Amino acid sequence: MAFEELRAALPGRVQLPGDAGFDEAIRPWSLAVHQPVAAVAHAEDAGDVAAVVAFAAKSGVQVVTQPTGHSAAGGVEEAILLRTGRLDGVSIDAERRVARVGAGANWGQVQAAAGAHGLTGLAGSNPVVGVTGYTLGGGLSWFSRKYGWASDAVRAFEIVDATGAEAVVTASSDPELFWALRGGGGDFAVVTAMEFELFPAPAVYGGRMMWPGTRTRAVFEAFQEITASAPAELTVWFHRFQFPDAPPMVALDAAYLGDAEAGRELLAGWDAIEGAMVDKRGALSAGSLGDITAEPTDPSPALSRGELLSDLGDAVVKTLVDEPVSPLVNIQIRHLGGALTEAGAEAGARGSVDEPYLMYAIGLGLPHLADAVKARNVEIVDAIGGHVGGLKPYTFLSPGESASAAFDEATLARLRDIKRSRDPKSVIRANYPVLG
Repeated sequence: MAFEELRAALPGRVQLPGDAGFDEAIRPWSLAVHQPVAAVAHAEDAGDVAAVVAFAAKSGVQVVTQPTGHSAAGGVEEAILLRTGRLDGVSIDAERRVARVGAGANWGQVQAAAGAHGLTGLAGSNPVVGVTGYTLGGGLSWFSRKYGWASDAVRAFEIVDATGAEAVVTASSDPELFWALRGGGGDFAVVTAMEFELFPAPAVYGGRMMWPGTRTRAVFEAFQEITASAPAELTVWFHRFQFPDAPPMVALDAAYLGDAEAGRELLAGWDAIEGAMVDKRGALSAGSLGDITAEPTDPSPALSRGELLSDLGDAVVKTLVDEPVSPLVNIQIRHLGGALTEAGAEAGARGSVDEPYLMYAIGLGLPHLADAVKARNVEIVDAIGGHVGGLKPYTFLSPGESASAAFDEATLARLRDIKRSRDPKSVIRANYPVLG
Protein backbone atom coordinates (compact mmCIF):
# COMPACT_ATOMS: atom_id res chain seq x y z
CA MET A 1 0.00 0.00 0.00
CA ALA A 2 1.20 3.53 -0.80
CA PHE A 3 1.56 5.73 2.28
CA GLU A 4 2.88 8.84 0.53
CA GLU A 5 -0.30 10.79 1.29
CA LEU A 6 -0.06 9.92 4.99
CA ARG A 7 3.64 10.76 5.08
CA ALA A 8 2.82 14.17 3.54
CA ALA A 9 0.18 14.81 6.21
CA LEU A 10 2.53 13.80 9.04
CA PRO A 11 6.01 14.65 7.75
CA GLY A 12 8.71 12.67 9.51
CA ARG A 13 6.22 10.86 11.73
CA VAL A 14 5.18 7.83 9.69
CA GLN A 15 7.30 4.69 9.90
CA LEU A 16 7.12 1.67 7.60
CA PRO A 17 8.71 -1.77 7.85
CA GLY A 18 12.42 -1.41 7.29
CA ASP A 19 12.57 2.18 8.51
CA ALA A 20 14.91 3.02 11.37
CA GLY A 21 13.12 2.56 14.70
CA PHE A 22 10.13 0.70 13.24
CA ASP A 23 10.59 -2.45 15.31
CA GLU A 24 10.78 -0.40 18.49
CA ALA A 25 7.77 1.71 17.49
CA ILE A 26 5.48 -1.31 17.07
CA ARG A 27 6.50 -2.85 20.40
CA PRO A 28 3.53 -3.35 22.74
CA TRP A 29 3.78 -3.30 26.52
CA SER A 30 3.69 -7.08 26.74
CA LEU A 31 6.61 -8.31 24.68
CA ALA A 32 4.80 -11.63 24.36
CA VAL A 33 2.36 -9.99 21.90
CA HIS A 34 3.21 -9.71 18.18
CA GLN A 35 2.05 -6.61 16.25
CA PRO A 36 2.85 -6.95 12.53
CA VAL A 37 1.29 -3.63 11.49
CA ALA A 38 1.68 -2.00 8.09
CA ALA A 39 2.72 1.41 9.39
CA VAL A 40 3.13 3.48 12.54
CA ALA A 41 1.87 7.06 12.70
CA HIS A 42 2.88 9.37 15.55
CA ALA A 43 0.30 12.07 16.23
CA GLU A 44 1.14 15.36 17.89
CA ASP A 45 -2.38 16.79 18.05
CA ALA A 46 -6.01 16.02 17.25
CA GLY A 47 -5.53 17.24 13.70
CA ASP A 48 -2.91 14.56 13.12
CA VAL A 49 -5.29 11.93 14.47
CA ALA A 50 -7.99 13.15 12.11
CA ALA A 51 -5.59 12.94 9.17
CA VAL A 52 -4.65 9.34 10.01
CA VAL A 53 -8.24 8.20 10.40
CA ALA A 54 -9.37 9.97 7.24
CA PHE A 55 -6.54 8.32 5.29
CA ALA A 56 -7.43 4.90 6.72
CA ALA A 57 -11.12 5.32 5.89
CA LYS A 58 -10.30 6.24 2.30
CA SER A 59 -7.70 3.49 1.92
CA GLY A 60 -9.70 0.66 3.47
CA VAL A 61 -7.29 -0.08 6.33
CA GLN A 62 -7.84 -0.15 10.07
CA VAL A 63 -6.45 2.16 12.74
CA VAL A 64 -5.31 0.71 16.07
CA THR A 65 -4.64 3.39 18.70
CA GLN A 66 -2.09 2.76 21.44
CA PRO A 67 -0.58 5.54 23.55
CA THR A 68 1.53 3.10 25.60
CA GLY A 69 0.74 -0.36 24.21
CA HIS A 70 -0.88 -1.69 27.39
CA SER A 71 -3.56 -4.33 26.71
CA ALA A 72 -2.35 -4.96 23.16
CA ALA A 73 -3.76 -8.26 21.96
CA GLY A 74 -2.37 -8.80 18.46
CA GLY A 75 -4.50 -9.52 15.41
CA VAL A 76 -3.57 -6.19 13.82
CA GLU A 77 -1.96 -7.33 10.59
CA GLU A 78 -1.89 -4.63 7.88
CA ALA A 79 -3.32 -1.99 10.25
CA ILE A 80 -1.95 1.47 10.95
CA LEU A 81 -0.70 1.70 14.53
CA LEU A 82 -1.55 5.19 15.76
CA ARG A 83 0.67 6.31 18.60
CA THR A 84 -0.88 9.14 20.63
CA GLY A 85 1.72 9.28 23.40
CA ARG A 86 2.68 12.85 22.46
CA LEU A 87 -0.83 14.12 23.27
CA ASP A 88 0.09 14.11 26.95
CA GLY A 89 -1.19 17.42 28.25
CA VAL A 90 -2.73 17.49 31.73
CA SER A 91 -4.62 20.44 33.21
CA ILE A 92 -6.39 20.58 36.57
CA ASP A 93 -9.32 22.81 37.46
CA ALA A 94 -9.09 22.47 41.22
CA GLU A 95 -12.13 24.62 41.89
CA ARG A 96 -14.38 22.46 39.70
CA ARG A 97 -12.45 19.29 40.66
CA VAL A 98 -12.00 18.36 37.00
CA ALA A 99 -9.02 17.18 34.96
CA ARG A 100 -8.59 17.52 31.21
CA VAL A 101 -6.16 14.89 30.01
CA GLY A 102 -4.70 14.25 26.58
CA ALA A 103 -4.81 10.79 25.04
CA GLY A 104 -1.13 10.14 25.76
CA ALA A 105 -1.05 11.07 29.45
CA ASN A 106 -0.38 8.38 32.03
CA TRP A 107 -1.71 8.09 35.55
CA GLY A 108 1.56 9.17 37.14
CA GLN A 109 1.28 12.56 35.41
CA VAL A 110 -2.36 12.99 36.37
CA GLN A 111 -1.89 11.97 39.98
CA ALA A 112 1.07 14.29 40.46
CA ALA A 113 -0.90 17.23 39.07
CA ALA A 114 -4.11 16.41 40.96
CA GLY A 115 -2.31 15.58 44.20
CA ALA A 116 -0.84 19.06 44.33
CA HIS A 117 -4.42 20.26 44.97
CA GLY A 118 -5.35 17.51 47.44
CA LEU A 119 -7.28 15.66 44.75
CA THR A 120 -7.10 12.26 43.08
CA GLY A 121 -8.30 10.59 39.94
CA LEU A 122 -9.50 7.00 39.97
CA ALA A 123 -6.04 5.65 39.23
CA GLY A 124 -4.89 2.07 39.16
CA SER A 125 -1.73 0.52 40.54
CA ASN A 126 0.82 1.38 37.84
CA PRO A 127 1.74 5.04 37.18
CA VAL A 128 2.83 4.45 33.56
CA VAL A 129 -0.51 3.01 32.42
CA GLY A 130 -2.23 5.35 29.95
CA VAL A 131 -5.32 7.09 31.30
CA THR A 132 -7.34 6.84 28.09
CA GLY A 133 -7.23 3.11 27.35
CA TYR A 134 -7.64 2.29 31.05
CA THR A 135 -10.73 4.49 31.28
CA LEU A 136 -12.32 3.39 28.00
CA GLY A 137 -12.23 -0.16 29.38
CA GLY A 138 -13.78 0.85 32.72
CA GLY A 139 -10.68 1.34 34.85
CA LEU A 140 -10.43 -0.47 38.21
CA SER A 141 -8.93 1.90 40.78
CA TRP A 142 -7.67 1.66 44.32
CA PHE A 143 -10.61 3.96 45.04
CA SER A 144 -13.28 2.21 42.96
CA ARG A 145 -14.88 0.69 46.05
CA LYS A 146 -15.66 4.28 47.09
CA TYR A 147 -16.32 5.99 43.74
CA GLY A 148 -16.89 3.27 41.12
CA TRP A 149 -15.17 2.74 37.78
CA ALA A 150 -12.89 5.39 36.35
CA SER A 151 -15.22 5.52 33.34
CA ASP A 152 -18.04 6.63 35.63
CA ALA A 153 -16.15 9.85 36.36
CA VAL A 154 -15.80 10.98 32.72
CA ARG A 155 -17.71 14.14 31.81
CA ALA A 156 -16.60 14.64 28.19
CA PHE A 157 -14.60 12.94 25.44
CA GLU A 158 -12.84 14.76 22.63
CA ILE A 159 -12.83 12.37 19.69
CA VAL A 160 -12.13 11.75 16.05
CA ASP A 161 -14.86 9.61 14.50
CA ALA A 162 -14.51 6.95 11.84
CA THR A 163 -14.73 9.52 9.03
CA GLY A 164 -11.92 11.66 10.45
CA ALA A 165 -14.22 14.34 11.90
CA GLU A 166 -13.49 15.87 15.30
CA ALA A 167 -16.22 16.17 17.93
CA VAL A 168 -16.87 16.55 21.65
CA VAL A 169 -19.05 13.82 23.17
CA THR A 170 -21.02 14.37 26.37
CA ALA A 171 -24.09 12.86 27.97
CA SER A 172 -26.22 15.57 26.35
CA SER A 173 -24.52 15.93 22.96
CA ASP A 174 -24.41 12.22 22.04
CA PRO A 175 -25.79 9.99 24.81
CA GLU A 176 -25.38 6.69 22.91
CA LEU A 177 -21.72 7.20 22.04
CA PHE A 178 -21.04 8.65 25.50
CA TRP A 179 -22.49 5.50 27.06
CA ALA A 180 -20.38 3.23 24.84
CA LEU A 181 -17.12 5.09 25.49
CA ARG A 182 -17.62 4.88 29.25
CA GLY A 183 -16.39 1.33 29.65
CA GLY A 184 -17.16 -0.24 26.27
CA GLY A 185 -13.59 -0.04 24.96
CA GLY A 186 -11.98 1.94 22.17
CA ASP A 187 -13.89 0.51 19.22
CA PHE A 188 -16.13 3.49 18.46
CA ALA A 189 -13.89 6.53 18.03
CA VAL A 190 -10.32 7.64 18.63
CA VAL A 191 -10.26 9.64 21.86
CA THR A 192 -7.84 12.57 21.77
CA ALA A 193 -8.64 13.97 25.23
CA MET A 194 -10.97 13.43 28.18
CA GLU A 195 -12.43 15.54 30.94
CA PHE A 196 -13.22 13.73 34.17
CA GLU A 197 -14.10 14.33 37.78
CA LEU A 198 -11.50 14.35 40.55
CA PHE A 199 -12.13 13.46 44.18
CA PRO A 200 -10.91 14.81 47.51
CA ALA A 201 -7.77 13.11 48.78
CA PRO A 202 -6.38 15.25 51.60
CA ALA A 203 -4.82 12.10 53.09
CA VAL A 204 -4.04 8.59 51.84
CA TYR A 205 -2.57 5.71 53.85
CA GLY A 206 -1.33 2.38 52.59
CA GLY A 207 1.54 0.21 51.47
CA ARG A 208 2.75 -3.36 51.41
CA MET A 209 3.57 -5.93 54.06
CA MET A 210 5.40 -9.07 52.97
CA TRP A 211 6.16 -12.37 54.71
CA PRO A 212 7.89 -15.66 53.82
CA GLY A 213 5.69 -18.10 51.97
CA THR A 214 5.43 -20.22 55.12
CA ARG A 215 3.00 -17.58 56.46
CA THR A 216 0.65 -17.80 53.48
CA ARG A 217 -2.34 -19.24 55.33
CA ALA A 218 -2.12 -16.71 58.16
CA VAL A 219 -1.85 -13.84 55.68
CA PHE A 220 -4.79 -15.13 53.66
CA GLU A 221 -6.92 -15.42 56.78
CA ALA A 222 -6.06 -11.81 57.61
CA PHE A 223 -7.12 -10.85 54.09
CA GLN A 224 -10.45 -12.64 54.53
CA GLU A 225 -11.02 -11.00 57.88
CA ILE A 226 -10.33 -7.45 56.77
CA THR A 227 -12.27 -7.68 53.51
CA ALA A 228 -15.32 -9.02 55.34
CA SER A 229 -15.88 -5.62 56.96
CA ALA A 230 -13.64 -3.12 55.12
CA PRO A 231 -15.11 0.36 54.62
CA ALA A 232 -15.53 1.55 51.05
CA GLU A 233 -12.50 3.82 51.46
CA LEU A 234 -10.19 0.79 51.92
CA THR A 235 -9.00 -1.61 49.20
CA VAL A 236 -6.81 -4.62 49.99
CA TRP A 237 -5.02 -7.09 47.69
CA PHE A 238 -3.58 -10.50 48.58
CA HIS A 239 -0.46 -11.65 46.68
CA ARG A 240 1.59 -14.79 46.37
CA PHE A 241 4.98 -14.36 44.68
CA GLN A 242 7.39 -16.86 43.16
CA PHE A 243 10.20 -14.92 41.56
CA PRO A 244 12.96 -16.81 39.72
CA ASP A 245 15.69 -18.09 42.06
CA ALA A 246 13.86 -16.74 45.13
CA PRO A 247 11.86 -18.40 47.90
CA PRO A 248 8.03 -18.11 47.90
CA MET A 249 6.64 -14.93 49.45
CA VAL A 250 3.20 -13.65 50.40
CA ALA A 251 2.03 -10.06 50.73
CA LEU A 252 -0.87 -7.75 51.46
CA ASP A 253 -1.29 -4.38 49.76
CA ALA A 254 -3.64 -1.67 50.97
CA ALA A 255 -4.80 1.80 49.96
CA TYR A 256 -7.01 3.75 52.33
CA LEU A 257 -8.58 7.05 51.39
CA GLY A 258 -8.25 8.65 54.80
CA ASP A 259 -5.80 9.74 57.47
CA ALA A 260 -2.90 7.70 58.80
CA GLU A 261 -4.32 7.16 62.27
CA ALA A 262 -7.51 5.57 60.95
CA GLY A 263 -5.51 3.61 58.38
CA ARG A 264 -3.16 2.18 60.98
CA GLU A 265 -6.12 1.10 63.09
CA LEU A 266 -7.80 -0.64 60.17
CA LEU A 267 -4.61 -2.58 59.34
CA ALA A 268 -3.49 -3.24 62.90
CA GLY A 269 -4.35 -6.93 62.68
CA TRP A 270 -1.51 -7.46 60.24
CA ASP A 271 1.01 -6.77 63.00
CA ALA A 272 0.04 -10.02 64.70
CA ILE A 273 1.37 -12.10 61.78
CA GLU A 274 4.90 -13.07 62.72
CA GLY A 275 7.98 -12.91 60.51
CA ALA A 276 7.27 -9.84 58.36
CA MET A 277 10.10 -9.21 55.88
CA VAL A 278 8.77 -5.87 54.61
CA ASP A 279 6.47 -3.26 56.08
CA LYS A 280 6.01 -0.18 53.91
CA ARG A 281 2.72 1.03 55.35
CA GLY A 282 2.54 4.76 55.85
CA ALA A 283 1.09 8.07 54.72
CA LEU A 284 1.01 8.44 50.93
CA SER A 285 0.32 11.20 48.47
CA ALA A 286 -2.08 10.75 45.59
CA GLY A 287 0.94 10.88 43.31
CA SER A 288 2.70 7.99 45.04
CA LEU A 289 0.01 5.31 44.68
CA GLY A 290 2.34 3.46 42.32
CA ASP A 291 4.74 2.89 45.21
CA ILE A 292 2.32 0.43 46.83
CA THR A 293 2.90 -2.41 44.38
CA ALA A 294 6.04 -1.06 42.67
CA GLU A 295 5.06 -2.82 39.45
CA PRO A 296 7.46 -2.84 36.50
CA THR A 297 7.46 0.39 34.52
CA ASP A 298 9.22 -1.05 31.47
CA PRO A 299 7.79 -3.49 28.92
CA SER A 300 8.17 -7.18 29.69
CA PRO A 301 7.01 -10.51 28.19
CA ALA A 302 4.04 -10.97 30.50
CA LEU A 303 1.21 -13.49 30.15
CA SER A 304 -1.78 -12.95 32.40
CA ARG A 305 -5.28 -14.16 33.19
CA GLY A 306 -7.96 -12.30 35.14
CA GLU A 307 -11.27 -13.63 36.44
CA LEU A 308 -13.97 -12.42 38.81
CA LEU A 309 -14.61 -14.64 41.83
CA SER A 310 -18.05 -15.16 43.34
CA ASP A 311 -16.53 -16.26 46.66
CA LEU A 312 -13.42 -17.67 48.32
CA GLY A 313 -14.65 -21.22 48.67
CA ASP A 314 -12.60 -24.35 49.31
CA ALA A 315 -11.64 -24.87 45.66
CA VAL A 316 -10.40 -21.28 45.44
CA VAL A 317 -8.33 -21.60 48.59
CA LYS A 318 -6.85 -24.94 47.53
CA THR A 319 -5.90 -23.65 44.07
CA LEU A 320 -4.89 -20.05 44.73
CA VAL A 321 -3.56 -20.28 48.29
CA ASP A 322 -2.28 -23.80 48.90
CA GLU A 323 -0.86 -24.99 45.57
CA PRO A 324 2.54 -23.79 44.27
CA VAL A 325 2.63 -20.53 42.32
CA SER A 326 5.27 -21.70 39.81
CA PRO A 327 5.49 -21.47 36.81
CA LEU A 328 3.66 -18.19 37.44
CA VAL A 329 5.36 -15.36 39.29
CA ASN A 330 2.33 -13.81 40.97
CA ILE A 331 -1.21 -14.77 41.94
CA GLN A 332 -3.35 -11.90 43.22
CA ILE A 333 -6.79 -11.70 44.79
CA ARG A 334 -8.23 -8.18 44.79
CA HIS A 335 -11.14 -7.07 46.93
CA LEU A 336 -13.99 -5.44 44.99
CA GLY A 337 -17.51 -4.56 46.20
CA GLY A 338 -18.64 -1.18 47.44
CA ALA A 339 -19.59 1.28 44.70
CA LEU A 340 -18.63 -1.27 42.02
CA THR A 341 -21.88 -3.12 42.76
CA GLU A 342 -23.99 -0.04 42.03
CA ALA A 343 -24.85 0.86 38.44
CA GLY A 344 -26.80 4.10 38.57
CA ALA A 345 -28.94 5.63 35.86
CA GLU A 346 -25.92 7.51 34.51
CA ALA A 347 -23.65 4.46 34.32
CA GLY A 348 -21.84 3.66 31.11
CA ALA A 349 -21.32 0.39 29.30
CA ARG A 350 -19.14 -1.02 32.07
CA GLY A 351 -22.06 -1.33 34.48
CA SER A 352 -21.88 -2.92 37.89
CA VAL A 353 -20.07 -6.03 39.06
CA ASP A 354 -21.56 -8.24 41.76
CA GLU A 355 -18.59 -10.51 42.40
CA PRO A 356 -16.65 -9.47 45.53
CA TYR A 357 -13.17 -10.51 44.36
CA LEU A 358 -10.97 -10.58 41.29
CA MET A 359 -8.21 -13.11 40.63
CA TYR A 360 -5.23 -12.07 38.52
CA ALA A 361 -2.45 -14.52 37.64
CA ILE A 362 0.68 -13.54 35.75
CA GLY A 363 3.79 -15.26 34.45
CA LEU A 364 6.66 -14.60 32.07
CA GLY A 365 6.08 -15.24 28.39
CA LEU A 366 9.69 -16.23 27.73
CA PRO A 367 10.14 -18.91 25.06
CA HIS A 368 11.01 -21.64 27.55
CA LEU A 369 8.18 -20.71 29.93
CA ALA A 370 5.28 -19.47 27.80
CA ASP A 371 3.56 -22.81 27.20
CA ALA A 372 3.73 -23.77 30.87
CA VAL A 373 2.42 -20.36 31.98
CA LYS A 374 -0.52 -20.52 29.58
CA ALA A 375 -1.33 -24.06 30.65
CA ARG A 376 -1.19 -23.16 34.35
CA ASN A 377 -3.56 -20.24 33.85
CA VAL A 378 -6.04 -22.57 32.17
CA GLU A 379 -5.62 -25.16 34.94
CA ILE A 380 -6.35 -22.56 37.60
CA VAL A 381 -9.58 -21.43 35.96
CA ASP A 382 -10.69 -25.01 35.38
CA ALA A 383 -10.01 -25.89 39.02
CA ILE A 384 -12.03 -22.98 40.42
CA GLY A 385 -14.63 -22.93 37.65
CA GLY A 386 -17.66 -23.02 39.91
CA HIS A 387 -16.46 -19.88 41.68
CA VAL A 388 -15.60 -17.88 38.54
CA GLY A 389 -17.96 -15.11 37.52
CA GLY A 390 -19.50 -15.20 34.09
CA LEU A 391 -17.81 -12.00 32.92
CA LYS A 392 -14.68 -9.99 33.64
CA PRO A 393 -13.54 -6.36 33.40
CA TYR A 394 -12.63 -5.38 29.85
CA THR A 395 -9.16 -4.26 30.93
CA PHE A 396 -8.47 -7.77 32.27
CA LEU A 397 -9.04 -9.50 28.95
CA SER A 398 -6.02 -11.41 27.62
CA PRO A 399 -4.86 -12.22 24.08
CA GLY A 400 -7.08 -14.95 22.68
CA GLU A 401 -10.17 -13.70 24.50
CA SER A 402 -12.89 -11.47 23.07
CA ALA A 403 -15.10 -8.61 24.23
CA SER A 404 -17.92 -11.12 24.73
CA ALA A 405 -16.12 -12.24 27.89
CA ALA A 406 -16.56 -8.77 29.38
CA PHE A 407 -20.18 -7.84 28.64
CA ASP A 408 -23.59 -9.44 29.09
CA GLU A 409 -25.63 -10.19 25.98
CA ALA A 410 -27.76 -7.05 26.10
CA THR A 411 -24.79 -4.73 26.63
CA LEU A 412 -22.76 -6.44 23.90
CA ALA A 413 -25.68 -6.24 21.45
CA ARG A 414 -26.05 -2.51 22.15
CA LEU A 415 -22.32 -1.93 21.72
CA ARG A 416 -22.35 -3.82 18.43
CA ASP A 417 -25.28 -1.75 17.15
CA ILE A 418 -23.38 1.43 17.98
CA LYS A 419 -20.25 0.11 16.28
CA ARG A 420 -22.15 -0.75 13.11
CA SER A 421 -23.88 2.62 12.98
CA ARG A 422 -20.84 4.78 13.83
CA ASP A 423 -18.13 2.80 12.05
CA PRO A 424 -19.75 0.53 9.43
CA LYS A 425 -16.42 -0.12 7.68
CA SER A 426 -14.61 -0.94 10.95
CA VAL A 427 -11.95 1.69 10.37
CA ILE A 428 -11.24 1.91 14.11
CA ARG A 429 -10.12 -1.24 15.88
CA ALA A 430 -9.91 -1.69 19.61
CA ASN A 431 -7.54 -4.19 21.20
CA TYR A 432 -10.64 -6.34 21.80
CA PRO A 433 -13.23 -5.43 19.14
CA VAL A 434 -16.89 -5.75 20.06
CA LEU A 435 -17.57 -7.43 16.71
CA GLY A 436 -14.68 -9.86 17.15
